[in-house]
Amino acid sequence: MNIIDSHCHINFPELIEDIDGVLERMAENQVLKALCVSVTLEKFPEVLSLAKSYEHIYASVGVHPDHESGEEPTVERLVSLSEDPKVVAIGETGLDYFRTEGDVAWQRDRFRVHIQAARQTNKPLIIHTREAGDDTLGILKEEGEGIVRGVMHCFTETLEFARASIDLGFFISFSGIITFKNAQAIRDVAKVIPLESILIETDSPYLAPVPNRGKTNEPSYVRYVLEEVARVKELPVDTVAQATTKNFHRLFLDH
Repeated sequence: MNIIDSHCHINFPELIEDIDGVLERMAENQVLKALCVSVTLEKFPEVLSLAKSYEHIYASVGVHPDHESGEEPTVERLVSLSEDPKVVAIGETGLDYFRTEGDVAWQRDRFRVHIQAARQTNKPLIIHTREAGDDTLGILKEEGEGIVRGVMHCFTETLEFARASIDLGFFISFSGIITFKNAQAIRDVAKVIPLESILIETDSPYLAPVPNRGKTNEPSYVRYVLEEVARVKELPVDTVAQATTKNFHRLFLDH
């Protein structure tokens, strides 16, 4: 069985300090690939270094919408940094209205920059959206409808949002949240949407799934997300593993 963690942050201190152990536990749990996702340009060299050091680790380049300080990305800068073949995506980008106050026009401007970089590079977008669903879809349609593809990562939105995202050519990625007791609405989305549109992830070191909730998350734990998606969809675990692995390759590697 091949499993892929489509979104993790193994360059973060909680995981990089035990990177050999993290990679060993991935192998023990049949997690054969992982995408290490950039959240700032300052830390991007760490992300790329990991990807270049290990054949089965990939990188993205982008600036998270939560980060108000640090180097502001330009289209040209993102395009330049994405030229390395181990960089398979643009992001993490998007909109987050949950943690910010006041005018967030800067977030929308930054999101547009990432979309434009994805258009120029023909690389997929990794999108974070929280309490900003309408604006996220609206900007995607304005800047990249029919041109850009990608993934709505760590999905916590509605079924209507999921369907609209799929219509735009985006995958839906479920994290450990799907195992949480209070996440029935997310399980309901996973049950309904097609398996061909689903990815699985950890978003580690955050959001460790049950039965490890509260611990430091790591890519090996993505198997619990896989098992929950399989349970919800009433499918064999191997079937979901094969499909989500194929989906990862379709989105990030086969182009």
